[in-house]
Amino acid sequence: MTKVYLVNIYFISKKQIFSYTSCMKTDFIDQIEPTPKLHSKKCKMIAFGIRVFLQYSLYVLLPLLWYEYDYFVAIASTLLGFIVIGIVRSKLRNSVIPPSQREYQYSDQGIADWYTARELCF
Repeated sequence: MTKVYLVNIYFISKKQIFSYTSCMKTDFIDQIEPTPKLHSKKCKMIAFGIRVFLQYSLYVLLPLLWYEYDYFVAIASTLLGFIVIGIVRSKLRNSVIPPSQREYQYSDQGIADWYTARELCF
């Protein structure tokens, strides 16, 4: 839905009146569906597992790699991990959220809820 507002601005100087007309356009995104609510414990646990994976998997991986290999490998793997987790997050988000709502920002919990409700728990 697009709303258009007409704005008239008048400037008064000593001898003349200047008029400036502007068209201000604001776009609103209609929200079609709210974030789904999960009702069963199984679905809530799956969504919680996806959320924990998206949020904390890198923080668990870093000390393990540091202990097993070297700090250089751990830092390089962490940087690569940020990219991979970002790609996984965006693929999950774009596969289940309706196209008209993709401009909204969703947290990891919202993405996990959408994915679990749409793909795993019908």
